[in-house]
Amino acid sequence: MSQTLTPEVTWAQRSSDSEPERNYLYVNIKAAEVPQADATLSITEKNVTFKGTSRKGVTYSVSLDLFAEIDPENSKVNHTDRDVELVLRKKELKEEFWPRLLESKQKMHFLKTNFDKWVDEDEQDEAGEDDYANNFGGFGGEGGGDPNAGAGAGGLGNIDFSKLGGMPGMGGMGGMPDLSALAGGMGGMPGMGGMPGGEGAEEDDDEDLPELEEAEGKKSAKIQEVS
Repeated sequence: MSQTLTPEVTWAQRSSDSEPERNYLYVNIKAAEVPQADATLSITEKNVTFKGTSRKGVTYSVSLDLFAEIDPENSKVNHTDRDVELVLRKKELKEEFWPRLLESKQKMHFLKTNFDKWVDEDEQDEAGEDDYANNFGGFGGEGGGDPNAGAGAGGLGNIDFSKLGGMPGMGGMGGMPDLSALAGGMGGMPGMGGMPGGEGAEEDDDEDLPELEEAEGKKSAKIQEVS
């Protein structure tokens, strides 16, 4: 019979009254060595619930009733071999911090502040842009796995999508570039001289040919004059 534990949860936050992408929560669920296949994550506007079983047979289970609403569709997840990292976008744009993570004022022994990510409310601008969230893929996990995490790295495979607010089509995973746009732009890159298939390369070659023929004609004329 496996042992069931409540994992340690750490959190920090940023806030903004005008920029949604700077108005979010960092939440880390410290459930080590839990394969994606043995983990389930449910995220709604007011709740985050995680359950998973580690390779050592330890089951981790936690449910977080949040202080206020979040936007599941624009939140991100990264599942590593050490923990499950979440960047949860707050639904309401507001300059003030949430006074706490959870709806309940009761102190939870498993919940701690992430001091590595925490900044005071009035020092957010001085802290600069935080690109932590940009390392994550969208829900379902195409990006941002810990390179040292092993086979369990990447997005969480067993997310309960029925509770994520109707994500349309899962197209355009966070952080994935438009490959067709990149390919189209290769022709104009400095120092890439004459890459095959680059846009405009064929036109440039054609434009240069008349000048070459004209130069050859002048050279032949000079040879004839000398002889």
